[in-house]
Amino acid sequence: MSVAYSHAGPWTLDDVLALPEDTNQRVELVGGSLMMSPAPGLPHQRASHRLHVLLEQAAERAGADIEVFEAINVIVPDGLLIPDLAIVDAAAAETSGVAISAHDVLAVVEIASPSTRVTDRKLKPSLYAAAGIAHYWRIELEPAPRLLIGRLQNGTYADEPPLLAGAVALIDEPFPMEFDPGSLVVRR
Repeated sequence: MSVAYSHAGPWTLDDVLALPEDTNQRVELVGGSLMMSPAPGLPHQRASHRLHVLLEQAAERAGADIEVFEAINVIVPDGLLIPDLAIVDAAAAETSGVAISAHDVLAVVEIASPSTRVTDRKLKPSLYAAAGIAHYWRIELEPAPRLLIGRLQNGTYADEPPLLAGAVALIDEPFPMEFDPGSLVVRR
């Protein structure tokens, strides 16, 4: 069940952060307007959970002082976004409350779902880039799992060739890790 919000005029960051928690949908803020998406489906959640575990394990092996979070509020210049996963500076996470500033986020990951595919491919990369987040990863589950990695260069993400299921993705930033994108969706 979704919640209808009554509000006059453009929304502010404070307005959105004051909304009650809603586990049925994500509420983001872009340019004074709310952007809502339904709660993710099971394939999306499976991929998110598995990648979260892989990221935490790789960060620990590398001794990276970070934390990995799912679906947290990230403050960007044009509002508030909720990436599927965020790799955050651990010291900043300790002092943050309900939201974290984009300058404390090392990387974000979006997992494209049918309801978010266009937003994840077009809108969010430009907003994350404008916020100065160094790495933008997108997981596409259909038609077959693949990982797309963008590195911030000159205010935009320079995309590397897609990493397809069945091949091992070798990643060096923000810390070294490797995994097969196909492993994110296979039922164990």
